Amino acid sequence: MGRQQQGWLVCASFLGFVASVQSITRGELFPFGPSARDQSLEAGNDLTRRLQLDKPLLFYDGTFDSIFINTNGFVATAEPTAESTYLGNMPPKFGMIAALQGDLDTSDGVGNVFFRQDSSPDVLIRAAQYINGAFPEDDEVNPTNAVVITWVDVATHEPPSRGDGIDKKRNTFQLVIASLETASYAIVLYARDGMQFSATPVQGSSAVMHAGFSKGLVRGFLYNTQGPYYRTSTDDEASIRALAEETNSGKRGSWVYEIGTSPYFTNVAPGEVTDLPSEATTQAPTERVDEQTDARRTVYTDGQNEQDPPYETEGAQVEVDDTDINVDVFSYKLGTCANNQNKCSQFGDCKDHSSGYCCNCRPGFYGNGIQCVAEGKPQRMNGKVHGKVYVGDSASPVEFTGNDLHSYVVVNDGRSYVAISDIPDAIGPSLLPLSALGGVIGWAFALEQPGFKNGFSIIGGEFTRQAEVTFLPGNEKLAIRQEFKGIDEHDHLVVSTNLEGRVPEVPLGSTVKIGPYSEVYQYSNNMITSSSTRAYEVTLPDGSTDTRTYQWRQTITFQSCQHAESLRDMKPTQMLSVDQVFVLYNANNALIRFAMSNKIGDINGGQPEENPCFTGRHGCDTNAVCRPGEGNHFTCECAAGFNGDGRTCYDNDECRENPLICGSHAICNNQPGTFRCECEDGYLFGDDGQTCVEVYRPVDACEEGTHTCDIPERAQCSYTGGSSYICSCLPGFIGDGRVCQDIDECQPGRCHQDATCYNTQGSFTCECRAGYYGDGFSCSSERRKTRCQTHRDQSAAESSPRGPRPPVGSFIPTCDENGGYTPTQCQGSTGYCWCVDRNGQEIHGTRNGPGSTPMCIDHGSVSPPVGPTTRPDVNPLPQGTHLLFAQSGKIEHIPLEGYKMKKDGAKAVLHLPEKVIIGVAYDCVEKMVYWTEITSPSISKASIQGGEPTTVIRSDLDSPEGIAIDHLGRTMFWTDSVRDHIEVASLDGSQRRVIIDSDLVNPRAIITDPPNGNLYWADWNRDAPKIETSYMDGSNRRVLIKDDLGLPNGLTYDSQSSLLCWADAGTHKMECTHPGHGDRRMVMEGLQYPFGMTSFGKNIYYTDWRRDAVVAVDRQSGKESDEFQPQKRTKIYGITTAYAQCPSGRNYCAVNNGDCTHLCLATPNGRSCKCPRNAVGVGCVERDSGY
Repeated sequence: MGRQQQGWLVCASFLGFVASVQSITRGELFPFGPSARDQSLEAGNDLTRRLQLDKPLLFYDGTFDSIFINTNGFVATAEPTAESTYLGNMPPKFGMIAALQGDLDTSDGVGNVFFRQDSSPDVLIRAAQYINGAFPEDDEVNPTNAVVITWVDVATHEPPSRGDGIDKKRNTFQLVIASLETASYAIVLYARDGMQFSATPVQGSSAVMHAGFSKGLVRGFLYNTQGPYYRTSTDDEASIRALAEETNSGKRGSWVYEIGTSPYFTNVAPGEVTDLPSEATTQAPTERVDEQTDARRTVYTDGQNEQDPPYETEGAQVEVDDTDINVDVFSYKLGTCANNQNKCSQFGDCKDHSSGYCCNCRPGFYGNGIQCVAEGKPQRMNGKVHGKVYVGDSASPVEFTGNDLHSYVVVNDGRSYVAISDIPDAIGPSLLPLSALGGVIGWAFALEQPGFKNGFSIIGGEFTRQAEVTFLPGNEKLAIRQEFKGIDEHDHLVVSTNLEGRVPEVPLGSTVKIGPYSEVYQYSNNMITSSSTRAYEVTLPDGSTDTRTYQWRQTITFQSCQHAESLRDMKPTQMLSVDQVFVLYNANNALIRFAMSNKIGDINGGQPEENPCFTGRHGCDTNAVCRPGEGNHFTCECAAGFNGDGRTCYDNDECRENPLICGSHAICNNQPGTFRCECEDGYLFGDDGQTCVEVYRPVDACEEGTHTCDIPERAQCSYTGGSSYICSCLPGFIGDGRVCQDIDECQPGRCHQDATCYNTQGSFTCECRAGYYGDGFSCSSERRKTRCQTHRDQSAAESSPRGPRPPVGSFIPTCDENGGYTPTQCQGSTGYCWCVDRNGQEIHGTRNGPGSTPMCIDHGSVSPPVGPTTRPDVNPLPQGTHLLFAQSGKIEHIPLEGYKMKKDGAKAVLHLPEKVIIGVAYDCVEKMVYWTEITSPSISKASIQGGEPTTVIRSDLDSPEGIAIDHLGRTMFWTDSVRDHIEVASLDGSQRRVIIDSDLVNPRAIITDPPNGNLYWADWNRDAPKIETSYMDGSNRRVLIKDDLGLPNGLTYDSQSSLLCWADAGTHKMECTHPGHGDRRMVMEGLQYPFGMTSFGKNIYYTDWRRDAVVAVDRQSGKESDEFQPQKRTKIYGITTAYAQCPSGRNYCAVNNGDCTHLCLATPNGRSCKCPRNAVGVGCVERDSGY
């Protein structure tokens, strides 16, 4: 789940939030009723109110600007149908968030339904605490809007009776929908004292109430189907009663779900905290503040110490400054090293104290213990810039939408460099005075004078910086907010920057000069502040100069530990001295650069230090520490993770020196000066933060193929989370999903009155009766003339009104027996002949004189290469999943029924005489088959639903063999065994780029794993065969298998089991591995000469040259289950699976081409934007994965 992090002014009444083991009471619900300024639903039964939302709701993969609140305990995303359509007949046809759905009534004057939208800090903070408590392993979430709906004392709907209804059983429960830009969450609270019934009367019987989430009907091309239904209760009343007694968020009666995300959505995600805390923990957050509570009660910060809050005002709100810059106050639970060791840096140690624990960096490293970096090692920072800034008097802002920000710091001399990309010239020059945009990185890693510490040494890499700039004399104001999020897996500091406000205009072509300046920083336990007035000189394009100033003030908030060594000798004030400031805007590259030299020292200046270690003029390697000696003497010492004499330092490869350094089930990644351990797929770090333990993964029966739904041709299996799934019949079938029967669509009126209707599995066809012509939906007793026949008859009539003989010199086309133009057309009277295309148009350069007939290629007028035709051996694919395989000059298909090959249904799909087709691949989106052929090297495609073959690539190819499709990123990959490279291109053949061009000898098989951004290929080099992988952009290339291989011809990847399997014609074995685990197991021995390979569910299908057959193997049992031999016994080459529906999954390139200008190539954590070859002058922008 993607998370946003945003700071809040936190109320002290919420600082100690830890869920209680006690159940929620009505008093602990979010505020509701008239006092909370709620609206109320009209009294009655099955009443609905539409609520227009201030910010949209994300539900499943949809976005909704309004919701519908109903008496019956639910919220809908569309106008609900009558209750008779869904009560006792779930799931409904409309989108539903069912807090507790049943036949409910508020007409007795006791019950009520309250609702409101709320963006107040109290409600949003409280919602964030529930969400973050439910998903403790994910990034922190802070909603920006909430909708609170409360069903209070609602009763069951029953026939009228005497009495006032006071003795009725009543339920009280609450739904809070909390949203931010990229996600929406449902928080459902069931009061312990408000759950008195679990079923309601429905049509004379009793129906158990429902809780869950239904997407409703999903629109298809011909039919609508029921979408996913995630049910949190069952048909057992005990499951309803359990809602107030159990939890998925750490407190009885509270349930949290992620119900929609953007841009990608997989399934409803339940909270992950099903265990209940001990009785000793504190209460959940409430709106009530005990007036008798001591206003100076202890506040825990970072779990590492305790301290008194600076000062509190009425309402128990913590104030940290009397200015209008909002700052964050952080709070963490008390803990010990035993259960918090993994929170310290891998280069830090944990130490317990009486009031908490602290992390401290080891010798040779510096930071706050949670974030530690090696002394002397250069530091890098990456991030994004967002916001809106007005320039001068402009009424329209310049928007920043994720501009890249990169920084590099040479720590041992204090030099820092910052660059921000994609800055338009409308604002670029006007940002030049703001060198302070990157100044914080200079402060964080400033060169330290004796006895003083830079920012990172004190507070580490997680902090928030807020600044306000006031330009004089125009009083323009700019607000800067930067969130520093610590060090990422690449050892880079991560920052997000937001700019809002106005800056004075600096004309394009101007230069800006900033002189040296000093700034005093004031330090306290959780906050650092500074303010100054700075001057800068603008040289305008005409050569004149203008000196301007701005006022600057900033606040830095962070988490501190009372006992931290980094704070032990912290001075209350320090001065940052900045000189050699350089600012430049490059309009051609839309790039702004800042460079400066930074030192941190005494505010009184003191005696200037002459030792080179403190002046920065020492000549040590950039990866070295300068150690001062007596007087001007010093030594250079390579930073931790490097070796050398200090003047020159080289990186140590810890992973190579100690292959077992990361332990079992872990992968070691070497990085400059350090290394990082990552767990293999299927494993996560345990509580110690070091040992990789296997992750429990609920079984997705739909992907594993262990479900009980009917076969894929008749039913669809929908995974609903945990180990649950729903079976539903496909359009054209009826049943409960486990058994589906064909619907006979041949009802009166389906076809033309002169046609016969033939029912088929899941569909029907119409065929005109004998003597009639047409498509079955429209029939006529007269045969419609083809284009050629019309042309012929019109030409004959115009040439000779009185008879069939045309005059000398006229041309009348000839048509074949099916009415198409014959490839060769002649003008009989003159003897000239020429070739025509299928539309009768003359092909340039083919006209011959009398006595000579051109060799014209049959353009397929008898039977289109793909599509309905009169020939019995060429057919379009029917519905369902199929195998496609290449044999000589054709591509054939075998229908699959479940996993069984329907051999009697095997037919040719495509005829390409005299071609040798090697590889085949299938695009499930456009239902296209792609193939490579080597006689006239090319890559072509054709629709399996009918149409002409189209050559997409015919140049710069020698021997294209393997081919694979990324159906999400809309690209294709292929191997060329003569050029010895792997290439990628868009599906139309444009935007070609070679991604692998070294260390290949005989590459052939290639496959894609689009959702995970991986590429796999085999090289059957007889001297050194191997199976390799890389990201789809060609980066992170590595060898997976190189031992005990012979001729690895076939390769397939099954996304359901994450297994990579290969067939080897040298070892005569079929084997599999999990690419991330390094395991390897044999599936089958005794293969003869396998060539191509594909998989579907539990089965692997491969082609065998010696058996001239397609062979099916059950991967789980390791046994051959079936064989198909075509009538024509020749070699069978490539094979692929043509899915009835695209496999599930998304990647970053699936939406808007990943915001790339040209090629978008997926990677496991993002995407790379790459330019095609010869991209000069096409406006292409390349970006690496992630940022």
